[in-house]
Amino acid sequence: MEYAAIRHFADKRYCYAVEKGRFLIRLETKKGDVVRVVLHMQDKYLPLKMMDTRQQQEMALACSDNYLDYFECFVMIDLVCLRYFFEIEDTAGQITYYGNHDFYDTAITDIEKMYDCPQNLREEELFELPAWAKNKVLYQIFPSRFATDKQVSEEEWYQAPIGHRADLKGSLRGIINHLAYLKNLGVDILYMTPIFSSNSSHKYNIDDYYKIDPSFGDKEDLKELVCKAHQLGMYVILDGVFNHTAVDFFAFRDIMEKKEQSAYLDWYYIKDFPLVMEWGKKPNYKTFSYAGLMPKLNLQNKETADFVIDVASYWIRECDIDGWRLDVADEISHTFWKRFRREIKAVKKEVFIIGEIWHYAGDFLEGDEWDSVMNYQFSRSVMDLVVTQKMPVSAFVGNLNFMKGNLHTNLEGYLWNFIDTHDTERFLNSAQKDVKKQMLAASLQLLLPGMPMIYYGDEVGLEGGSDPDCRRGMLWDEGRQNLSLLQYYQTLISIRHTYPVLTEGMLIEQYTEDDKGIFYSKRRLGDQQIILIFHTKTGEAKLPGLEGRQNLVDGKPFTGTLGAYETVVLI
Repeated sequence: MEYAAIRHFADKRYCYAVEKGRFLIRLETKKGDVVRVVLHMQDKYLPLKMMDTRQQQEMALACSDNYLDYFECFVMIDLVCLRYFFEIEDTAGQITYYGNHDFYDTAITDIEKMYDCPQNLREEELFELPAWAKNKVLYQIFPSRFATDKQVSEEEWYQAPIGHRADLKGSLRGIINHLAYLKNLGVDILYMTPIFSSNSSHKYNIDDYYKIDPSFGDKEDLKELVCKAHQLGMYVILDGVFNHTAVDFFAFRDIMEKKEQSAYLDWYYIKDFPLVMEWGKKPNYKTFSYAGLMPKLNLQNKETADFVIDVASYWIRECDIDGWRLDVADEISHTFWKRFRREIKAVKKEVFIIGEIWHYAGDFLEGDEWDSVMNYQFSRSVMDLVVTQKMPVSAFVGNLNFMKGNLHTNLEGYLWNFIDTHDTERFLNSAQKDVKKQMLAASLQLLLPGMPMIYYGDEVGLEGGSDPDCRRGMLWDEGRQNLSLLQYYQTLISIRHTYPVLTEGMLIEQYTEDDKGIFYSKRRLGDQQIILIFHTKTGEAKLPGLEGRQNLVDGKPFTGTLGAYETVVLI
């Protein structure tokens, strides 16, 4: 038994309340090393001579990543404080007992050698997530390039490649005019990149947070957009650029004018004067990356933090938006995000908070900061599985399970699973315009638990290289659209909405076959059962024994053979 791989802490990651009286307890072990784990529990304060409160509960192997197994169980408790330890049996039949970070040859009887879990403390730290968002389908809109209500020539709108300065006159009114298209596609949530006053096409350098950029419209247009989206059963999330501002933002402008005498020096991280803002030179103040035109806000300064929280609250109150996606969120302190969550949830309890972070973000996802993240682990894994084909399908599933095994159990239905964004090359370009590969990537997005995020135009085959070319004008001319790809997206989203077993069901069987490139899973929810199979390679793959089952993707009986990069959903 590999003792060094056995890991547990009585904290928010390994021991937490999922609801009042119901707790999840998790243990990590080396992959394939352990065959059985039993959780031993007892009341901390009731002596055994008064009442024998000892209980045992078998733990289940919840998932495995590429290196570790994750054993979990849900326990019901009603006490002041739980004490517990683990009985662990390996493949050779050896048994050890693990409590309070030490190993023992016999069952632990000294409660001070057990782990400790105060019930009230954990229940007061419940991770409450907006129920409306779970497993919903997102659609990311880049407002300046999605749709317009103005006259723009086809030559101008469909220019390719496209640069940062191209003005396609995209607007909120244009988005309003295409809400029916989004509803017909099956979209549940619109996420728009920044819409506030800025002199760029991307609007990530904001000069006035209380003003909609005039090129997009005004506050009344946003109100109408949100209202009409709500009437259609959709939600609206805005992009919160709170890490940095434009140099034209009032506070930084005051610093440029008054230098050391500015009342706003503490709003930023200024090292000295004169300010170094020349292209190609490292600024002498903190910025986003080293972009001198995007100075970083000091959110440890109370006045700055007050301003940002007021902005976030203002748009919730004024326009009833449903959430904030937080730009460069991992470069802002935990202290600020804890306050941010408390205060904007007080304005609207069910508001949704999503952080942009390009790596594992467990420390931000413990219930007191963000509700979710943009799941770059998913994106990179799909790229390596489908495009570069450097990753076997077993490792892909292992990567998914790393997130599942290390994050709060409820987060599985809230991670933003995408294959490309406004910051990346279009997936279709990465795949050398192989539409079958995009269809496979879309099926991995749309048929697995989480919140699939479709980048505008992916569903109709919009192409584009790296930023800024990934931000081309949306393909509204049907003659330019890949209509069969659009129908495929619509079909998958319809399956997702019609069969909640795909996302909410209990996983009862799962396996991978690297040589065939097969990822197989079976889920059950009540009387509903469904089989999901992804074939991740070229050529054909045969799966005998499933012939005749209805394939929801094409509506035909399954022949037992999958084509290149094909996905089937069998009932």
